[in-house]
Amino acid sequence: MKDKKLRLEDAINATRAAVEEGIVPGGGTTLVHLSEQLILWAKTTLKEDELIGALIISRAILAPLKRIAENAGINGAVIIEQVQQQAFEIGYNASKDQFGNMYEEGVVDPAKVTRSGLQNATSIASMILTTECIIVNENGNFHS
Repeated sequence: MKDKKLRLEDAINATRAAVEEGIVPGGGTTLVHLSEQLILWAKTTLKEDELIGALIISRAILAPLKRIAENAGINGAVIIEQVQQQAFEIGYNASKDQFGNMYEEGVVDPAKVTRSGLQNATSIASMILTTECIIVNENGNFHS
């Protein structure tokens, strides 16, 4: 029962986020397409350390689609390359093992969730780089 309540809560929050900022193609598709644009923008706009950081981010945001493909038993690098050659809304639907329009397939993410996830990850990475340390729980268990 608790699991159903949490799922319903997640669905409501995702719907609110989608209403606030809209939706984008899901399953990592948006991030793959943004990666290409980030590289182009960074090479023409940034220099030195900022350029290196942008290139790191451009590679890191490929990870969600790569993991989805690998979890489906497919070579993630091949899927990423094929998605990069498609239009923005075309992505890989792992449940059907085919490429298609992610909006029509119903595979979408709230833009707010995608944006805030990228912002939060960048913020954490920046904090780790500036403090030059991080404390983690050795056995990986986190208890509240």
